[in-house]
Amino acid sequence: MKHLFRPLDRYVFSEFWKIFIVTALGFPFLLVVTDLAENIDKYLNRHVSTSDIALSYLYWIPDSMFMVLPAAVLFATVFSIGGFTRHAEVTAAKASGISFYRLIMPIMLGAVLACGLDLCLSEVVPITNRKRSELLKEDKAKVGTSRYNFTIAGEYGRVYMAYELRTDSGTIRNLVIQRKGAGASYPTYLLSADTARYRDRRWTLHTGRMDVVSDTGTVFSMTYVTGHDRHFTEEPGEMMSKSPDPANMRYAEITRYINAIERSGGDANLSRVERALKLAVPVTCIIIALFGAPLATSTQRGGSAYGIAVSLATTMIFLLMIQLTRAIGGKGVIPPDLAAWVPGAIFGVIGLVLLARVRT
Repeated sequence: MKHLFRPLDRYVFSEFWKIFIVTALGFPFLLVVTDLAENIDKYLNRHVSTSDIALSYLYWIPDSMFMVLPAAVLFATVFSIGGFTRHAEVTAAKASGISFYRLIMPIMLGAVLACGLDLCLSEVVPITNRKRSELLKEDKAKVGTSRYNFTIAGEYGRVYMAYELRTDSGTIRNLVIQRKGAGASYPTYLLSADTARYRDRRWTLHTGRMDVVSDTGTVFSMTYVTGHDRHFTEEPGEMMSKSPDPANMRYAEITRYINAIERSGGDANLSRVERALKLAVPVTCIIIALFGAPLATSTQRGGSAYGIAVSLATTMIFLLMIQLTRAIGGKGVIPPDLAAWVPGAIFGVIGLVLLARVRT
């Protein structure tokens, strides 16, 4: 174990980690200041208290950190190795028989830890974003009284499709409820109703039809005048909410959401891209370290200015590529599950080429 964590390893790791922490916290701070300056009037007009505004930005930190952690890894890699190069510490290590690959192992360990942290953030962000939305009263600001031609996913594998919903009268027109089954004891069914009315905390369905489909393909159908579905418990206000943002859903939640959309015949490409990004962005922390390590050996030519320019340019290119592949994958031009990995794959290939050319 002592050969794995020598004094040089601890020194390299500590230099990397100090820069990483400053960058990982610095970027979100700048985003908070910018967003606050742009939106403070809007929040105050909603009568949000200053304490709630301050707390909402605390909840926003995980979201703002998620996308910038790969950039923080890049900055930490470039500036730590650039410093070692300028002060001839890389040359001294090579003269002592330590290869460049062995020298950057603590940095790669730091990148792996950053990847794990980003994976945790991807699961925390949906929770903190919901808290922030409640504090800033964003949901109340968007709610109206009518909604048309929508599909939402419910519990127990159920999907609701409706032509019109009115919360002021508590009515739905042209409602279809689909439940995906799992065997003869839990069959698939389609339940339709011309109208549905919400009274006494439950929905009453009027003039409809129920079709039950078994695994053998046989269909049992029946019509009804009025009826109740005991699992139809969503209140009108809950159904007014827009379809959830896939970026603000946890991995398991977005998977269930994708399954519900596809069962109802909807397009889930964008949701699939967002789900893949929850893994692709954290893994990019490791890829970007491979890319930045050999690139940083050239920062001695331009010093800190060169390092800042390289890091900022790479970060901007990476974020632009994420947006581009998100749009392309969302349109189905390339497989959506693959689209999220394209930027990381490109940087990974370039990084491996640069790493192979480094004098060890």
